[in-house]
This record gives sequence, structure tokens and C-alpha cells, in this order.
Amino acid sequence: MKRTSWIFFAVLTIISASCNRSKNEQKTVNNNNIDTTVYPVKVIPLEKQKVTINVHYTANLVAFEEVNYAPASPGRIEEIYVEIGNKVSKGSIIAQMDRTQLIQAEEQFQTAKSNFLRMDTLYKLNSISKLQYETVKTQYEVSKASVEFLRKNTTLYSPINGVITGKYFENGELYAGVPNTAAGKAAIVTIMQIDPLKAIINLPERYYPLMKKEIEALAQVDIFPDKEFKAKVYKIYPTVNSSTRTFPVELTINNSNEILRPGMFARISMNLGEAKSLLVPANALVKQEGTNNFYIFLAQENNTADKIIVETGSRYDDKIEIISDKVEEGDKIIVTGQDRLFKGSRISIVK
Repeated sequence: MKRTSWIFFAVLTIISASCNRSKNEQKTVNNNNIDTTVYPVKVIPLEKQKVTINVHYTANLVAFEEVNYAPASPGRIEEIYVEIGNKVSKGSIIAQMDRTQLIQAEEQFQTAKSNFLRMDTLYKLNSISKLQYETVKTQYEVSKASVEFLRKNTTLYSPINGVITGKYFENGELYAGVPNTAAGKAAIVTIMQIDPLKAIINLPERYYPLMKKEIEALAQVDIFPDKEFKAKVYKIYPTVNSSTRTFPVELTINNSNEILRPGMFARISMNLGEAKSLLVPANALVKQEGTNNFYIFLAQENNTADKIIVETGSRYDDKIEIISDKVEEGDKIIVTGQDRLFKGSRISIVK
């Protein structure tokens, strides 16, 4: 009886080991299971074509110039002559500060001026030393500069043509020189020049050679859908952002009737002229699921497919501009059968 049990146990052990070996062998076969399918595809050579470059961007309109205006030193405000919404011309009076220091400085200046004229005459007659003359001259020049400074900062004149968009004090209040505006600056009033307005857009670095001052553009805003406003390139920034590979461009937007306002949302369209670009059929692009990335497949010399992520540019009828430093003119792009491929798929080119 014992011998029979021992034999039964040995048989079970042999059967179990055999099953495990069979599973391991099956697993090895599955792990080594490589797709050997050859996918038929059609290809065309990539080539550059001459196209008209039209760019379209969105931007917020901003004042062409904004001045948070205040005197150079604190003081009491005698009177502010403007209100929010008032138009002002360059050189018009904005506010009058307390004149006590100015009056004192003017009296000191008159005394210093009289002394200087008297000493100047004596110096020319060699009646005083050069040191005495230079001392009186310095006092006169310092006094004169002090009066000019106080005059400039006692009666405040508008430095630009514009409109008052902020008023932060009333008559008789003390201006302390601490920041009190949305921009974090100290001011009695804010003046904005709104004709023209300005928009700033960021263009890809590949457009830098095409960008020139005075290039014309058009702007549209949602609240005036039937109107187009003339614009032109005003400033091209000299550097490219290394993170985004873009460079800022400022445009001026005609607002002679002043119906546009800073802060409005605008759509900018601009023609940059002609250039050569890589164009591919729209159906050759495959969108990566769950993202906004697009990729193409290139046929390699060893009859495999290479997957390349590309940036898309403008559309021209049934073709789309692509940008990538991994593709070049002459590469063979797969235009049929690419939806079944993955990187490294074996392919057969069908003519």
C-alpha cells in the first residue's frame, strides 16, 4: 500500500512539471511573437512649393501709449482740471500742485542771480578771485535748476494726446507718491493714447526673415463684425524666446473714429508675401489620439515606416503646411495605408 502511494505521488509530480514547462514554453513563444505583416502603402516625394503666407492671430488691444502721471515729489494738490473720459492735448494743463516751495525757490533764485551778475562784473575787472566767482556761479546754477524743477512739477502738463482713463485724487488732497494704480505705479491721473491702438502678437521664428516694418494687416473685433480696421507692423522685437520659439511683433491699429477701446479682443490677419514650404495632402496627416499632435509616416530604405511628429501650418486647399526639423525635401511620405502603421512597420510600396 505504501509503495502504491509513493508511485502515485511521483506520477503527479512529473505531470505538474510537464504542465509548467509547457506554459513557460508557450509564454516564450508569445513573447517572441513579432508582427511580420507587410503593409501595402503608397508614397509621394516631399517637395517645397511656393505659397502665399497668410497668418491669423488673436490679441488684446492696448493703448499705444499709457502714462501714469504724477509730480516727481509728494505735495498737496491745489486743483485737478480733468475728469475721467476727458480728451487732452499734449501741453494742456492737467493739475496744479501747491506753489509754496516754488515761490520760495524763485525768491532765492532772484537773489542768486543778482549776486552772480555783480560778481561776474567784478571778475571781469579782476577785482575778485576765480574761486569767489566759481562759488557764486555754482549757487546761481543750482538755484536756477531748482526753480525749473519745481515749475515742471508744480504745474502739470499732459505729455501726450489722449484721454483720461483714471483719476485718483481730488482737489486739496495730499499726493504721497505711493503706488495706487492697477499697474503698481504712483499717479494722480492716467492718460492713454487710443488713436492709434496697439496689438502684440507672437510669431513662430520661421517667419522672422519675412517680417518687415510697415507690413499691412487687418484687424476685426467681435462687437463690430462687419468692420475691418487697417493695421501695420510698428515694431519687431530683436530676440526669439528660446522656450516657445516665437518673437513678439507690435502692430498699430487705426482708430481715427475712436470706436475701438483698449482691452477689446481682436483678430489679426496679415500677408507676409511668398515663400517655399513643405506641403502634404491633408489625408497624410494622422492625429494622435487624445492630443492635438499630428504625425506622418515616412518610407525608409529598409522598407519600414518611420513615425514623425510634425507641426502644422496654414492650409492651402487640400494640402497642409508641415514644419519639422526631421523631414526634408525628397523624403517619401506615405499617403495611403498609413492609418494601420506604427513605428517600424514593414511596408511594401505599391505604385
